[in-house]
Amino acid sequence: MHKAGGIIGIIAGVFGVFAALTTLFVGGIGSAFNADGASTVVGLGWGGVLFSFLTIVCGAVVFAKPKGAGIALVISSILGAVLGGTIVAIFMALSLIGGILAIIGAKGYAQAQPRAVA
Repeated sequence: MHKAGGIIGIIAGVFGVFAALTTLFVGGIGSAFNADGASTVVGLGWGGVLFSFLTIVCGAVVFAKPKGAGIALVISSILGAVLGGTIVAIFMALSLIGGILAIIGAKGYAQAQPRAVA
């Protein structure tokens, strides 16, 4: 089940990058027309880019270290949802589910390792 969590995390991170770029685009348009709060939207866009890339990395690391990377995936998902803007938060919710699956799947992963015979 940790593999499914890693795949979901990677997919959510990729879509999160596109959502963050959309947020940056909207903030740039608002900044060009001197709209109020445009710099906040641009900041949210950069936060979304950062945490979306972090989500992709954590999703890839889940295959090697499921429990630790799953916890990092959950943390980066929560921070990305808070600091990434509304559109990014939708995909970070998907990434949060992937992180939870990775943590739950890590328990069975540790038991499935072959034991040395004395």
